Amino acid sequence: MTEYTAKLERKPVWDIFVRLFHWSLAASVLFAWWTSEQGGNWMTWHMYAGYTVLGLVLFRVLWGLFGSHYARFSEFVSCPVTTFRYAMQLLRRKEPHHLGHNPLGGWMVIALLLLALAQAGTGLFANDEIFTEGPLVHLISYDLSVEITRWHKWLFDILLIAVGLHLLGVIYHQLLKKEKLVQAMLHGKKTAAAEHPAYPYAPALRGLALALVSAAIIWGLLNLL
Repeated sequence: MTEYTAKLERKPVWDIFVRLFHWSLAASVLFAWWTSEQGGNWMTWHMYAGYTVLGLVLFRVLWGLFGSHYARFSEFVSCPVTTFRYAMQLLRRKEPHHLGHNPLGGWMVIALLLLALAQAGTGLFANDEIFTEGPLVHLISYDLSVEITRWHKWLFDILLIAVGLHLLGVIYHQLLKKEKLVQAMLHGKKTAAAEHPAYPYAPALRGLALALVSAAIIWGLLNLL
């Protein structure tokens, strides 16, 4: 055991942009839920939270294409066969260790991104038939807006289910597998064998540029349509 432990090293996995995205998305969704429960003037802040979610998801898509090694979709989105095989191994508690997202975790990332996008996107066209309207409601009919508002509400329930499954996965790895996932999402490093390759983070300027591009696209969507 001592000999094996001595060969372990902390490797950079989650860059600062992945970590900021993760916690910012969680905070934005939580704040959006809280403000919707308050209603009234808080709905303005609810919409701001939705715009933030849209910007974050757009940035994560770009970062999944041009970001650091472990942030890229090509690194963690597995084919269905590989994912099914991993699920069977997981049921037998014999799943292999993955320094980045495992196959199921990778697909959960995709599911959460799509649900967050759908949730925030439908909010752009929603209205509460009393006081609050989304910024793009003028582009569609009133009846369609009412229907999309219904979608906006039940999509949140589906998003909550997905978040719950994600948290169960984190608890399983954190407590049963003794993998420090939460800590890694704070400092960015995970423990791996010394011979495991270490990949440098993508340049910070690239991340800042993509963040600005994402913000500009969302601003244009809200102000030019």
